[in-house]
Amino acid sequence: MRVFSRWPAIPFRLFNPSPCPLSQGTDFMDIFNLLEAAFLGLIEGLTEFIPVSSTGHLLLVGHFLGFESTGKTFEVLIQLGAILAILTVYSAKLLKILTDFPRDARTRRFVFGILVAFLPAAVIGALAHGFIKSVLFETPMLVCAMLIIGGFVLLWVDQLNLRPRYHDVMDYPLPMCLAIGFIQCLAMIPGVSRSGSTIVGSLLLGADKRSAAEFSFFLAMPTMAGAFAYDLYKSRDILSFNDGALIGVGFVMAFISGVFVVRYLLDYVSRHGFKLFAWWRLIVGALGMAALMIWG
Repeated sequence: MRVFSRWPAIPFRLFNPSPCPLSQGTDFMDIFNLLEAAFLGLIEGLTEFIPVSSTGHLLLVGHFLGFESTGKTFEVLIQLGAILAILTVYSAKLLKILTDFPRDARTRRFVFGILVAFLPAAVIGALAHGFIKSVLFETPMLVCAMLIIGGFVLLWVDQLNLRPRYHDVMDYPLPMCLAIGFIQCLAMIPGVSRSGSTIVGSLLLGADKRSAAEFSFFLAMPTMAGAFAYDLYKSRDILSFNDGALIGVGFVMAFISGVFVVRYLLDYVSRHGFKLFAWWRLIVGALGMAALMIWG
């Protein structure tokens, strides 16, 4: 299986290098596939933890530039790089949680809250996996619509005069964690955004912007790890050694760009809110929808 199997379609056919003799060789196509993998890994890392939908961006890029992946497995597997990014940045906090867990009730409640929030996605994701991959992942117009709707939701939430009751993720009550977990399930629709749904849900349930983004980070760890493990299991019969090289390149790029985003996102949203991400969603969604209507 080749993760990427065809050259760009309209309007990118201008860049088809067929006149060049080198482009006919296998080595050139291998290099091109690696560059494609690096590009998609970069998109994954930059968009995974901000509320713009990394999966939606990957699917749209794949559709318009002709980057095809069998069963969309590549898009999920490179999330491992983003998982490692957040584990790296949060290593000190995770170590403290691990050491405090046996003797601190507040820490135990927080860990249990993360697991409770993860449970809805684990159950619903497993039950609806086939439908999500075969139907929702194959509908780029739906992705664009969800990007636009999500953009308006972010603008709406950002201008609300909310009075946060929770300023520390360690203080989130279990019912609130469970509610955030159910809200996260909306992100099974590509274009919604896992981080966007959990951040908006947390804000509406009484969290401040910084802790809402941080809770989204912590919830991403089991959610993304679970999605990776489940998709790897489902795709075990179609993966090959060649896929490993492409996934590895995407993984490295997702890790590097993911570290950058995780390090700076909390401070950014605390100061500036979510307007930038909202407008980005609206622009990408509108341009994508227009392109689909023109070129298909």
